[in-house]
Amino acid sequence: VKTVESGGGLVQAGGSLTLTCVGTGSTFGSVAMGWFRLAPGKDHEIVAAITWSGADTYYAGSVKGRFTISRDNAQKTVSLQMNNLKPEDSAVYYCVETIFGAAVPTAYGSWGQGTQVTVTS
Repeated sequence: VKTVESGGGLVQAGGSLTLTCVGTGSTFGSVAMGWFRLAPGKDHEIVAAITWSGADTYYAGSVKGRFTISRDNAQKTVSLQMNNLKPEDSAVYYCVETIFGAAVPTAYGSWGQGTQVTVTS
C-alpha cells in the first residue's frame, strides 16, 4: 500500500488539525494502517493505528484522549483528528501499512513523503 499524506500545518498550542492519508492498491481495505511521526533528534514513533475493519484501534499514551484515528475503506482514506495539540506533537507525520500482533503495532511497508505538523507555544 502506498500513501499520500496531507493536512499538516502550523497551529498554536491547544489547536486542532486533521490529517488525511489517501491509499492506493487493491489491498488497502484489508490491511491495518497507522500514523507514525518523526521529530528531529528522535526515532520514529507510532501515534495511532487502526485495523482493516476499524473495529480496533491503538493510541500512544502521549496522544490518547486527544487524537482519533478513523478510516473509510470505500474512499481508501485514513484520518487522524488531532485536538489540544502540544508543541511536543511537532513532527513529520506518516501514514503506513501496519501490523497488529505485538504489544505495539509496527510499521510494515513503504513510507510516503509525510506531512509536517508544527505546534507553537
